[in-house]
Amino acid sequence: YLAKLSSVGSISEEETCEKLKGLIQRQVQMCKRNLEVMDSVRRGAQLAIEECQYQFRNRRWNCSTLDTLPVFGKVVTQGTREAAFVYAISSAGVAFAVTRACSSGELDKCGCDRTVQGGSPQGFQWSGCSDNIAYGVAFSQSFIDIRERSKGASSNRALMNLHNNEAGRKAILNNMRVECKCHGVSGSCEFKTCWKAMPPFRKVGNVLKEKFDGATEVEQSEVGSTKVLVPKNSQFKPHTDEDLVYLDSSPDFCDHDLKNGVLGTSGRQCNKTSKAIDGCELMCCGRGFHTDEVEVVERCSCKFHWCCSVKCKPCHRVVEVHTCR
Repeated sequence: YLAKLSSVGSISEEETCEKLKGLIQRQVQMCKRNLEVMDSVRRGAQLAIEECQYQFRNRRWNCSTLDTLPVFGKVVTQGTREAAFVYAISSAGVAFAVTRACSSGELDKCGCDRTVQGGSPQGFQWSGCSDNIAYGVAFSQSFIDIRERSKGASSNRALMNLHNNEAGRKAILNNMRVECKCHGVSGSCEFKTCWKAMPPFRKVGNVLKEKFDGATEVEQSEVGSTKVLVPKNSQFKPHTDEDLVYLDSSPDFCDHDLKNGVLGTSGRQCNKTSKAIDGCELMCCGRGFHTDEVEVVERCSCKFHWCCSVKCKPCHRVVEVHTCR
């Protein structure tokens, strides 16, 4: 919901925290104590929605949002693998955006990760501004996980959400990379300094989409006095901290069903030649599709003119667009 608050400016006053819908009271208190971080939280939420919609752009469920709470509709109130992805990408988005704000000097509470110092076995010098992923992950854990922990993290759904929140953060932590800069005469690499950097968020989205496709259906079990999630099918290998888990089967997302938060695929564009999920047969759930001819205007015959301009001619072509009935 934070991502859709275009009418709210910077979250810079404690009174604004009280007006933010969708937060529980302990999150409101955290908001008041961490005002300077909240704009980063909002950017992280926006990043998460954009990435979710990119990853699912060709699926029946395309991560569309509503102007209600929850913004993804009732899809995320059920323990489906779609809900698992939403929780994971949201947790990752907040960790990513807060870490980026630390590194760019936006926040007084944190900066670059100065623990990464000295020489390395590979022969380069740790220097530069390493991303402070530890701070970003810690803030995401505190702000995101508090919703489940405040209810008592023993219900099936609370355990599922907490697990997927952590899997989202692991997608960043396990894909940190080393970036380097060479120093020397005429660009030679006599001396190299390196720092640790987060992967692009698209990489995080790709990793979590793969985890979505291989998500494990789980149920609650007890190990001693501790409640844990185990694979529902005992023949499946146990999931790791990096995997997504879910409790309930997903609807087919074919037909409009607001009661269950399903918008359906009627009116969605499909690919007539594809046999995959974006193909008209699967996307339209066997209902058939409409074909329309649309005129597209593009730039073509572009020429470079000295000194500083490129001039193009408009080109018109007709393309077929297929939409589900």
